[in-house]
Amino acid sequence: MENAPATDSNALSGFIWKAANELWGDFKHTDFARIIIPLLLLRRLECVLEPTRALVLEQYEKEKDSGIDLNLILPFSSGLPFYNISQYTLESLGTTKTHANLENYVSKFSANVRVVFDEFGFSNTMLELQKAGLLYRITQQFASIDLHPDVVSDRTMSNAYEDLIRQFASSINEKAGEFMTPKDVVRLSTKLILAPDEEIFAEKGVIRSIYDPTCGLLGFITDAIDQITQLGSTAKIVPYGQELDPKTHAMALTAMLIRGYPSENIAQGSTLSIDHHADKRFHYGLANPPFGIKWEKDKAAVVKEHNDHGDAGRFGPGLPRVSDGSMLFLMHLVSKMERLENGGGRIGIVLSGSPLFTGDAGSGESEIRRWLLEQDLVEAI
Repeated sequence: MENAPATDSNALSGFIWKAANELWGDFKHTDFARIIIPLLLLRRLECVLEPTRALVLEQYEKEKDSGIDLNLILPFSSGLPFYNISQYTLESLGTTKTHANLENYVSKFSANVRVVFDEFGFSNTMLELQKAGLLYRITQQFASIDLHPDVVSDRTMSNAYEDLIRQFASSINEKAGEFMTPKDVVRLSTKLILAPDEEIFAEKGVIRSIYDPTCGLLGFITDAIDQITQLGSTAKIVPYGQELDPKTHAMALTAMLIRGYPSENIAQGSTLSIDHHADKRFHYGLANPPFGIKWEKDKAAVVKEHNDHGDAGRFGPGLPRVSDGSMLFLMHLVSKMERLENGGGRIGIVLSGSPLFTGDAGSGESEIRRWLLEQDLVEAI
C-alpha cells in the first residue's frame, strides 16, 4: 500500500476527520479522541521503527533463546529507546484475525511503549472496534498515512492532539483545552529563560536539565530543546516532567521516546501530592499550571509537608487559599532550581493575574509574595 504523506496540519486534520466519520453512529463523539489518538501514536511509532524493523527482528531471532536481556540489546538495533518484535504491521493485520493480530502487535512492543497503550485502555478500544465491525477498516486507514517525524513534525502532531482534545474533550479531560499554552507564549517564555545562557550553550561538554511539573504535551520542553539546537549547540539536554492526566502522559511519553529520551523521566501523577523527582534540581523550570483550580485533593499531602518540613520543604513560605493552587506550583518550581555551585537555576511560569493581588496582608498569598521578594527571586513579571 502506498503511503499518503501528511505534510501539514491541514492534511493531518483532514485525515483525522475522515477517521472520525468512520466512527459516527457506532461511537459517541466523546469517544473519538480516546480511539483516534492511540492509533495516531501507534502509526507514528511504526513509521519511526520501520527503517530498522528487519534488523530488530533478525537480532531477536538470533538472541531470543540466549538468556540475554533483550532490553539491553534490541534498542541498539532499533536505534531508539524502544522496539517491536511482532511480525505484524498495521498494513499486514489481515481481515480474518485482525483483533488477535493487533493484540499481538501491541504486546510485542518494549515495556516502555506498552505503558502508553495501557494508559489509554487500548485493549478495550480494540475490542470495541472489532465488535462494531470497524477494526480492520480503520487500521488500514491509519496504515496509509506517513507519520514519520521527517514528514509530520512534533509541532504538527501536538497541534493534532490538542485539536482532538478540544473537539472531543470529555473523553480525555473535560477542561484540557483550557490549559493548553498558546505556542507564542511557550516560545517567548522559553526564550526569556534560555537567552542569558546562549554563550554557555556555545561551549563543549555542556549538560543542562529542563523540567516542567505540569508538562502536558511537552510544549515547553520540546520548544526549549529546539531553541538550544537552533543555536548550533552540542549541549546534552536532559528533560524531566510530570503530568497528572494518564492519557496526556501517554502522549508525552511517546514524544520523548521518539526523540530518543528516557521515558522514565516523564512521570505521571499529581505534582503537588507526590513529587516524583523529589531528589532532583534543574537548570531550567518552565510551567503553565492550571489557573484557578482547587487543590483540595492534594490538601492533606500539601499541609503535611508544610507542617512537617517548613522551609526545608516545598511549601514553607505559606499556603494559598484552596480555591487556587497556582502559587503552590510557583513555590514548587522555586524549590527545584539548581544550586549555584552546579550552575544555578532559572524558572519561568505562566500565571493569571490573581497571584499578584489575591489575599490580604498576612494571608498565605501575601506571605508567599513577601518571601519571593525578600529572597530576591523575582527577575521579571
